[in-house]
Amino acid sequence: MSDNSYMGIPREKIDWYPTIDSDACTGCGECVDFCDHEVFSMEDSVSVVVNPYNCVVGCTSCGKICPADAISFPDQKDLVAQLKKLRAERDAG
Repeated sequence: MSDNSYMGIPREKIDWYPTIDSDACTGCGECVDFCDHEVFSMEDSVSVVVNPYNCVVGCTSCGKICPADAISFPDQKDLVAQLKKLRAERDAG
């Protein structure tokens, strides 16, 4: 990804990216093939998150295409609360 911010907030301050259950991952590579932002890579026959801050904030599409249901994300409500807080901090500064 070329832009390192989301709505004027540095992307690395936003805790939004997938987590992979390595025990559930079958190593099919669907997420690697699906994600255009190079969030995933294959290592030792399982998918791993290598570029977490390349993940599009709020996107959960890779989790929906995972046949093993091995990909999870933070709660959407927590994301909204975090973004509100970060925007308020940005606007105050």
